[in-house]
Formats: sequence, C-alpha cells, structure tokens
Amino acid sequence: MGIELQNITKKFTGYTALDDISLNVASGELVALLGPSGCGKTTLLRIIAGLELPDAGKIILENKDTTNLPPREKNVGFVFQHYALFRRLTVFDNVAFGLKVLPRKERPSRSAINDRVEHLLKLVQMDWAIKRYPSQLSGGQRQRVALARALAVNPKVLLLDEPFSALDAKVRQELRRWLRKLHDEIHVTSIFVTHDQEEALELADRIVVINKGRIEQQGTPLEVYDHPKNAFVYNFLGNVNVFHGRIKNGKVTLGSHHVDAPDELKHAEEKPSQAFVRPHEIGISKIRSNDTDLTGTIQEVRLMGGQIGLNLACEGFDHPIDAEIPRDLYINLELAKGDTVFVSLNRVRVFTGDYVI
Repeated sequence: MGIELQNITKKFTGYTALDDISLNVASGELVALLGPSGCGKTTLLRIIAGLELPDAGKIILENKDTTNLPPREKNVGFVFQHYALFRRLTVFDNVAFGLKVLPRKERPSRSAINDRVEHLLKLVQMDWAIKRYPSQLSGGQRQRVALARALAVNPKVLLLDEPFSALDAKVRQELRRWLRKLHDEIHVTSIFVTHDQEEALELADRIVVINKGRIEQQGTPLEVYDHPKNAFVYNFLGNVNVFHGRIKNGKVTLGSHHVDAPDELKHAEEKPSQAFVRPHEIGISKIRSNDTDLTGTIQEVRLMGGQIGLNLACEGFDHPIDAEIPRDLYINLELAKGDTVFVSLNRVRVFTGDYVI
C-alpha cells in the first residue's frame, strides 16, 4: 500500500516541526527519513501513525484520507526506539497482544493466533524464546520481538523510529542487514527514522533528507550521496572536509589552493563559497605529481579496518585535513606519523546557493 503525504505542517510552541512537507512512498518501498536531531523526522512518523495530528495537510493511505483516524483504524505497525515490550508478558504474549485485543468480530481464533505468532517468531529468528520474558533477552533480541509484534496484525504500513539506536555497533550492523533481508521477503511498505547516515545508505530504497522541518533532497542512496543538491546534504551524508573560500575570476580560492568555479558562476561577482572533499577522495603520495598538490605533514594515523585514516596539517590551511587511504597503500608508501607527503584534492565539490560541481 502506498503512502501520500500532502503539505503536512505541524507547529509546537516556539517552533515549526514540519513545514509544508509532501512525500509519496510507493507500495512495498523501504524509505529512510534521515536528518539531525530535532529536524522533524519522528514527528512526521507519529503523524502518519495517528499518534499526532497535523495542523495542516493530509495523510492518504490506500487512496483514503486517514488524517484524523485514530491509530487503531489506520492499520499501521509501529516499532519504537526502546522496544516498549510488556515486561510481565512472555515473548509469545507480547507478539499475540495486538491480535488478542481486536474486536471480537475481527479477532482470529486461538489456533490462528498461535499459528500467526509462531510463524512470525520463526521469521524474526526468535521462536526459541517463545516462553521467555523481555528481561531475559538482549537488546537486539527484544527489538526482533518488537518487530514481530508490529507485524502480527498484518499492517499495511510499518513505521520504525530509530529502531537500532539503543544497540551496540556490531548488533546494529547485524540487525540492519537482517531487516533488509526481511523486508525483501515480506514487502510491507516501510518508513524508518534515523540520524545514522550509514544505516540509511545501507538499508533504504530511497532516502529523504530532512532539515528544520523541510525536505532538502530525496532519491536513491547513490543519488543523494553522489549528487547532493546543496551544502547541507553533502555535509550530512558521510565524513567530509569543509573548506571556506571565495569565488573570483572563475576560480575558487581555498587557502593556497585553487579550483575551477561551477560553470554557472565563472563570470559571477566575487562571493563566499564552500568546498567539500570526502576523505576517500584525497590522494596521498611521496612524490609531487603536479603544481596543485599540497604539502602536508601526517599528524595522526588511525586504523579503520581495511582503510587507514590520516590527519594532515597542510600548508596554507588553518584546519587539518582528514584523508582515508587503502591499508595496502599506506604500507607500500611506508608512511608514518610526522612524514611529509603531497596531497591532492580530488573531486572537489563547490557550493554557493544551489550550485555544485
């Protein structure tokens, strides 16, 4: 079932949480709402679920206006950040709860409920814990049970509010991959909220970047990562070096470094700009390759699995530059803290207004 949000606005005392947001989610799509804390992501999710009412706008589910319907009538599953399991109920009874409280005419038989719960617990790989209580489970296991409970009532839409934020890094990564596989099996239309860029890039079919209650950009993970529309999106998606400079005579001056201005601004009057380079797009060598190379000194070395992170002090720049290079290259160049290297800024993106190169 598809979701259509039309001009959603929500204001609280002193600020606007959502400012005229419109969004379409296709049936079976997995969409990430990505943005900093306080940008309006969770408020939008709660409005879709019926836990909050918008001040303006409509929520269309399955071609039906559900804006003012109570949560029970929307048939939406909601997975909370901190599980919200019933402590005194077993895993089985937690998952069965939504089915047991349905009106008598809609409630399945006891055997049908048993079959449904057992099927879901197998699906989320928790059937072994059917008689256990939440206190006997790890955080990752509780979150799987919470997901099974949300799916028990056959929701048309599944909403997840930062479902992995309370978990440690390794468990978070494992559950991300598991959830993506599960979604590909059940194809329920899903929206999840996160401020974790890596999570959104790995999980989502489409990413919606939100800032200060407005949509900055939406698209596939590759689209928003490789072709950000503005400085906020570029800066928010992944690690990045930010340089403040000026555009003049068709060039952008960054410290002692110069790059070409966007075509649209080559003849513009002098103005401030921001340039962005991701750490993995910075080249490191012990030999100067051309006149634009920077001279830098390695200040820090960080092991990052198959990558090595370098913190570089470069001539003409007030702030250190972060670079990431393959571990094999680091070993082959025999680099070490304190070494002088030549630094090339590859694939520099320059923003002023809405322009990007």
